[in-house]
Amino acid sequence: MSEDKKGQEGAPAGIENEVGLTRRELLKRAGLFVGAAVVVPAVPAAAAQEPLRSLTRLEYETLDAICARIIPTDANGPGAREARAARFVDWGLAGALSNTRDQYAAGLAAIEAYAVASKGAAFSSLPAADQDTVITDLSENRVPRAPQGFFNTVRLHTIQGTFSDPFYGGNANYVGWDLIGYPGVRIAVPAEYQQLNTTLKPNHQSAYDSNMFSKPVT
Repeated sequence: MSEDKKGQEGAPAGIENEVGLTRRELLKRAGLFVGAAVVVPAVPAAAAQEPLRSLTRLEYETLDAICARIIPTDANGPGAREARAARFVDWGLAGALSNTRDQYAAGLAAIEAYAVASKGAAFSSLPAADQDTVITDLSENRVPRAPQGFFNTVRLHTIQGTFSDPFYGGNANYVGWDLIGYPGVRIAVPAEYQQLNTTLKPNHQSAYDSNMFSKPVT
C-alpha cells in the first residue's frame, strides 16, 4: 500500500482535513519524517495491566486510544501505542506534568461521556472512524465540558511520549527514535562515525544509561 493511501486510511479523516494531523504531516511538521519502513514491534500483553502512577485504568485506556489515533501505526512503522505515549503521560502526571492533572481528569471524562452519548460505547471500544469523529470534535472544542485546548495538550504530550528519552516512560523499545533515524545518545564519537554520509548504528541507550547524567526523580 502506498504511503499516501495509508496516510489517508490510517489517520483520522476529520483531523487530516481540518487540523492537518495525518501521521505523515505530523512528523513533517515536527521535523521528524523519514521515508524508511520500520518493523512494528508488538505491545506486550501485560503492558495494559502494569501499575499506573496517576491515571485510572479507564482514563489510561481512553488516553491510549486517543494517542493511537494521533500517531497511528502504519506501513512506515509503529505509532504512539507501541511507543507507550500514554504511559509517558501517566508517569508525567505524577511528576513534571502534574499541573495538567486536573485538565486530564476533566478532559478524559468529557470524552468518555461524549463517546457514550454520541456513539453508544466507551471511546476505546469504538471503531476507528467513530474515534476520529470524537477526536475531531475535541480538536474543534465541540466536546461538552472538555477544557478548551485539551486536544492541543494531548497532541503535544503524544509527540513527547513517542520521541522522548525512554527513561520517562515513552518511546518504548526505542521505536520512536528508530522511526526518525535517531541513533541515540553517544558520549564518544569514533573516527569512522565522523565521515560524511555515514549512517550511525542505533545504540538503543537512554541518556541516563551513562554515569555522566544524573537520573532525575520521576
